[in-house]
Amino acid sequence: MTALDIDFVRAQFPAFAEPSLQGQAFFENAGGSYTCQPVIDRLTRFYTQRKVQPYAPYEASRLAGAEMDEARARMAAILGVETDELSFGPSTTQNTYVLAQAFRQWMSPGEAIIVTNQDHEANSGPWRRLVEAGIEVREWKIDPETGSLNPQELENLLDEKTRLVCFPHCSNVVGEINPVTEITAIAHAAGAFVCVDGVSYAPHGFPNVGDLGPDIYLFSAYKTYGPHQGCMVIRRALGELLPNQAHYFNSDTLYKRFTPAGPDHAQIAASAGMADYISLLSTHHGGPTYGAAAQGAFAHDLMRNHEVALLQPVMDTVKNRNAVRLLGPSEATRRAPTVALALGRSAVAVAAELAEYGVMAGGGDFYAVRALQAMGVDPDQGVLRVSFTHYTSQQEIDQLLNALDRVL
Repeated sequence: MTALDIDFVRAQFPAFAEPSLQGQAFFENAGGSYTCQPVIDRLTRFYTQRKVQPYAPYEASRLAGAEMDEARARMAAILGVETDELSFGPSTTQNTYVLAQAFRQWMSPGEAIIVTNQDHEANSGPWRRLVEAGIEVREWKIDPETGSLNPQELENLLDEKTRLVCFPHCSNVVGEINPVTEITAIAHAAGAFVCVDGVSYAPHGFPNVGDLGPDIYLFSAYKTYGPHQGCMVIRRALGELLPNQAHYFNSDTLYKRFTPAGPDHAQIAASAGMADYISLLSTHHGGPTYGAAAQGAFAHDLMRNHEVALLQPVMDTVKNRNAVRLLGPSEATRRAPTVALALGRSAVAVAAELAEYGVMAGGGDFYAVRALQAMGVDPDQGVLRVSFTHYTSQQEIDQLLNALDRVL
């Protein structure tokens, strides 16, 4: 596998050339990534040249609509799905809430959905509220020691009443990468649909959702180097089955059915910059020069290999340290580089100490209160979370490890 050209990668992100950020190592990428130059360029162009109502016959409007269509087509191709199976919405949380309302209308009292306590609250809370409509909510529980989800335990929760299984591709505090294809096959065999929260996975390489197999896949573009949009794949069989949540006259357009809010024209158009970036990565590193799915797969592996190499030394440093509990697996190949540490004291205070050494990290519960409680971690103390992506350098990892050594 070609080694990642870190200098080329960092040159695509203006933040690394920003004087005010020099000397600051960014380790809160799970909360939101830096934005790549192609996205910034497209957003700037839209606001300066195309900021009109799109899809009208005059030229500025025609170009505005074309750029929005380009973003959907190119990102859907990277994700291995049909163009109209990808929707853009205000956020993943909002997208999930709208979906939950569609399932509320479609399901009957006494039918069931399954959620986990490993999830970020965005892929748990909206579904749990369906109990108000008489829908049974079953919880697929994590192992309190490891934080892992056992697929065999899911099988015990499934029956003929189950309509939906919701789980994360990986947790934003446990970090373990769940076997999406295996879990999806188990759920489908029982006649249930599958909703996967990919917010904590997609920043480390866009998945081929078509190959993975879930019916719904959600992630946040502002964590995948793009604008603040929620990206939502809904496969056609499910999308056409669920009740329309948008204006009645949009019901025949799949990508509009579950986005009742008016689209953010500029941010959707700018999302094509994420596809531009993937293409740049692939071409520069000798990968495919055409074929969005092939370029996406190449970039995915390029990113993951770089991250795994940087992550393992971090795991080795923290896993056996006194008074530090690493959540999730210590093998870098099994997890995303989102590392949560329970310290038995205020994680926010420790994050503030790290800032004195130029390390930007976070402390808190990160909307994963249920997961922390299940593992015996006090949400009020929270966890220290250090998270990075493929644009992180070895020098920044060294800066992090030196800072952790001082504050821990």
